[in-house]
Amino acid sequence: MAEAHQAVAFQFTVTPEGIDLQLSHQALSEIYLSGVRSWKKRIIRIKNNVISGVYPASPSSWLFVVIAILATMYTRSDPSMGLIAKIQEHLPVSQMSTQCQAVVSAVLFSTMLWLMLIFTMRLCLKQLLSYHRWMFEQHGKMSTTTKIWVALVRIFSGRKPLLYSYQGSLPNLPVPAIKDTVKRYLESVRPLMNDAEYKRMTNLATEFESSLGNRLQWYLKLKSLWASNYVSDWWEEYVYLRGRGPIMVNSNYYGMDFLYVTPTPIQAARAGNCIHAFFLYRRKLNKEELKPWLLRSAVPCCSYQFERTFDSCRIPGTLTDTVQHWQDSDYIVVYHRGRYFRLRVYQAGRLLSPREIEFQIQRILDDTTPPSQGEAKLGALTAGDRISWAKARAKFFSSGVNKRSLDCIERAAFFVTLDDEEHSMMGEDSAECLDRYAKSLLHGKCYDRWFDKSFSVVYYKNGKSGINAEHSWADAPVVAHVWEYTLAVDSFQLGYNEEGHCKGEVDSSLPRPQKLSWEITPECEEQISQSLAVAQALADDVDFHVFSFRDFGKGKIKKCRVSPDGFIQMALQLAYYRNRGTFCLTYEASMTRLFREGRTETVRSCTNESSAFVQALEGGEPADVCRRLFRAASEKHQHLYRMAMTGGGIDRHLFCLYVVSKYLGVDSPFLNEVLSEPWRLSTSQTPVQQVELFDMVNHSEYISCGGGFGPVADDGYGVSYMFLGENIINLHISCKHSCPETDAHKFGGQIRKALHDLLKLLSPNLKESNKTDEGRPEVKKDK
Repeated sequence: MAEAHQAVAFQFTVTPEGIDLQLSHQALSEIYLSGVRSWKKRIIRIKNNVISGVYPASPSSWLFVVIAILATMYTRSDPSMGLIAKIQEHLPVSQMSTQCQAVVSAVLFSTMLWLMLIFTMRLCLKQLLSYHRWMFEQHGKMSTTTKIWVALVRIFSGRKPLLYSYQGSLPNLPVPAIKDTVKRYLESVRPLMNDAEYKRMTNLATEFESSLGNRLQWYLKLKSLWASNYVSDWWEEYVYLRGRGPIMVNSNYYGMDFLYVTPTPIQAARAGNCIHAFFLYRRKLNKEELKPWLLRSAVPCCSYQFERTFDSCRIPGTLTDTVQHWQDSDYIVVYHRGRYFRLRVYQAGRLLSPREIEFQIQRILDDTTPPSQGEAKLGALTAGDRISWAKARAKFFSSGVNKRSLDCIERAAFFVTLDDEEHSMMGEDSAECLDRYAKSLLHGKCYDRWFDKSFSVVYYKNGKSGINAEHSWADAPVVAHVWEYTLAVDSFQLGYNEEGHCKGEVDSSLPRPQKLSWEITPECEEQISQSLAVAQALADDVDFHVFSFRDFGKGKIKKCRVSPDGFIQMALQLAYYRNRGTFCLTYEASMTRLFREGRTETVRSCTNESSAFVQALEGGEPADVCRRLFRAASEKHQHLYRMAMTGGGIDRHLFCLYVVSKYLGVDSPFLNEVLSEPWRLSTSQTPVQQVELFDMVNHSEYISCGGGFGPVADDGYGVSYMFLGENIINLHISCKHSCPETDAHKFGGQIRKALHDLLKLLSPNLKESNKTDEGRPEVKKDK
């Protein structure tokens, strides 16, 4: 094949005269330039490691300390109190002059003093960042203590931090006291149990707290002293990597494109701009030029999850999977009509322009080569059971051409699918269009995504796009960060010409994308078919409903002096109660990135206060009573959210206690019951993180629809929501057709009604429009 020859650096043949060696200067030049690029990146990484290693000081501050110490020596004063003389006595070099030895000793003392100052500053900053009382103060009212704290944090934070500069100064996640966790747990389940059930659970909890709990707690405290985070490694392993069921639908999640516009209808052009933008983001990530995420412009959050964004893949195993991360790949893998292509995005050491990537993508689209035997649905292996995939990988992909092609996919920067479908919300039934769009991004055809990659990007035939992400390596905000950047750069920086193509010129001599080769045996094909059957059944069972609520948004909610997140959570409690006639254990994801290597914690949104409010409203209590109960429920929810963010959550603590009990081989009826409780309502908010990238005033039509995930429980709902601007709330609702008690569309209707009822309750004098398109930006036709 011509593609294979282009990847060969040299050829040789054996002749009677000896070996005839034919070097390809173009290939050798490419190897040289690739090596130069690789070494430049290594140097940048070393430089950044030095800068981050001495933060909050700077490398140049070392020179300042040295000069200051040397200056004091010339004034015949000794700031070291005799230490410089001691160092000079023990110098191993005797050939130096006395003056030279004094200078060397002063430099060594200055370096030790500088390192001690850095350690002291880091320790002070770590202690300052352990203060979280600021989060519990009323919005807009800052105490004197907090004002002083903010000033000190800014003093000790240094200047111009890199992405990972704060990592060494972040505090460790604290281990809550057993009694506090048990007390909060019992409080959280009270509205879900009758008196007899609650009494039984109280007895189990009391017995656990007074006996086994203290023993398990001791091990956790020991781990917290040794490990950076006592939760994260076990959370990644046991919640994600040891799961043996399909990760498609059950774990992976998705993000959508702009809601109202498609920047270009040309599939290859959209892919060209966005792929180029992804690599621009990776360049900024490698150089640590991305700004650390700061809460209230002062408090840093952990950035360690960004490390595995690109060049990462989940590798199946029989007992547990692993996440592999490689150095920067210079290519992506593209799937189209059953074929896999390797597309290099660097040529002669430079990143291909968007127009050149579009040209290469179009070559793939125009390629009529049929897929090889068994290749078309190969990706279904990543969508089925993990044990089956692990055994198939070891048996059929451990050597030869299959191993080389699989390595190519797994080591790629990311995965791209060129889909033949068209998706948009601008059809006759926009709601139905969005539902199909969401299902396509979540699972597709079950074989046209590589669900193991850190993320896969989908480009549809009409230019629409979306992203599907694997969950174990990072949480949704990290993927949302790169996705926001890509959408913004695509539309506002790169742009398209009048015909809808990428801007710039193209070098038509670029080597063609290389089609990957496979040798799929009939036995392997049978395994692919079995995995596809499992995945297809799971995909067909998912019921999805996505809608954009435009009657009002967080603007009116904030006028009611209520937290928008608390408002939505109370609406979900009301909607679920109306839908099922009962309350359920509710999961809301909260981040713990205020701590080193922090990931998430659970906010249990169903509380005694929220259930009291819902029952009062449904029971016809007076409006003023309902308003009072609502505010109490909303404040309790906000308190729980802040507790979760500051290390006071209960679910990760209970999870780790359960893991320790399994390691020790002891059984706890209390922990067994706690960890087996189903989350019938799993919710998550998707915030817009990089507001500065979007012009919501002049280009309000460029609005992302957010993202979503599959249901956590077979008889429950998954709900993702996103506030856009002041007037729009996008919601993604999922459940399963196989459960007769769940219906995504009916639950969506209940949520709409609950949102209106809550606004009417809280602001009876606030004029509420019934127009379905209030707050909707002017819609421009897809270009």
